[in-house]
Amino acid sequence: MAIWKQAPDLERINAWSDNTLMQVLGIRFTAIGEDWLAGTMPVDARTHQPFGLLHGGASVALAETLGSTGALLTLDPEQEVAVGLDINANHVRGVRSGVVTGTAKALHLGRSTQVWEIRIENEEDSLVCISRLTMAVVPRRAVVR
Repeated sequence: MAIWKQAPDLERINAWSDNTLMQVLGIRFTAIGEDWLAGTMPVDARTHQPFGLLHGGASVALAETLGSTGALLTLDPEQEVAVGLDINANHVRGVRSGVVTGTAKALHLGRSTQVWEIRIENEEDSLVCISRLTMAVVPRRAVVR
């Protein structure tokens, strides 16, 4: 059974990234299932650290983008929104080029918090980064003016 309260329209979701960090980093939402959301990010000059490897902060940006978007899709945006509360990431493999793919899956969907796990893998499907994101669910009026 799908967890989404909003229609999982990839074109609409990708449009949310216009004029944001996600657009600068080349993050694109690519697939959505009943209880998961996936997206990609290029590994290139935009996302490298000085030694030519994927920057850990770029991986965290991908993880938070996927998890927070997933969280928002589980809510009625007229009533409530989700904001990041905590994120951690373990970087387990370096990547120099290509594309990484992240997949976010909800571990907990509560009234006031959500917890998401985001797996980021390279083009060979090897784990690059594992992240856990905690989101606070707050009334829309508290965030949007």
